[in-house]
Amino acid sequence: MATSPGKTETPLAGRRAQAARNDEVILEAARGVFLDDPKAPIAAVAERAGVGISALYRRYAGKEDLLRQLCHDGLRRYIAEAETALAVSDDWAAFAGFLARVVDADVHSLTVHLAGTFAPTEEMGRDAMRANELATALFERARASGRLRPDVVVQDLGLLLEACAAVRVPDSERTGQLRRRQLAVLLAGLSAAPDTDPLPGPPPAAGEFDWRWRRRE
Repeated sequence: MATSPGKTETPLAGRRAQAARNDEVILEAARGVFLDDPKAPIAAVAERAGVGISALYRRYAGKEDLLRQLCHDGLRRYIAEAETALAVSDDWAAFAGFLARVVDADVHSLTVHLAGTFAPTEEMGRDAMRANELATALFERARASGRLRPDVVVQDLGLLLEACAAVRVPDSERTGQLRRRQLAVLLAGLSAAPDTDPLPGPPPAAGEFDWRWRRRE
């Protein structure tokens, strides 16, 4: 009896689904491994993911490709959250909600850890520019609302997000709670208030932290 067209597609669909599951497991394992030790070998990722090293290499040619994917996924999530926030009508709620969702998504944990360990692609460069444009738009809306202190600059947001990402305890739920608390403290510091002392020192400049992304040998 001839096999129907629908049945011939089933094994392929099953293999594709399994490959997608493997990829998700590999990326989650890689995130945990490289947060603990950015210099860890790629074999440590396969071990934590519970997959053979050959399965990992079928998806990623090497450690650098894996690191690049992790960071690019975080950048895309940042863009998606910013685009969502721009649709919110309340300017301050859009700004604060964006920061909260980025903190909850743990987008910035790998930034300092992995910067300079791989060569960014042109697509990542374009996405980074897009991310900056969106964050600037949200920042300017928050400033226009009158609730943002006048001596804050958009580059302060990166430092704020890194400060929240640095909060980490063994319990993931508690980590999330403490990060939200830290964000609330920092947002209070960004808020305009009468008789507030000016922020010390020159503000961070555009491109001041780009050096971190230069490839280190």
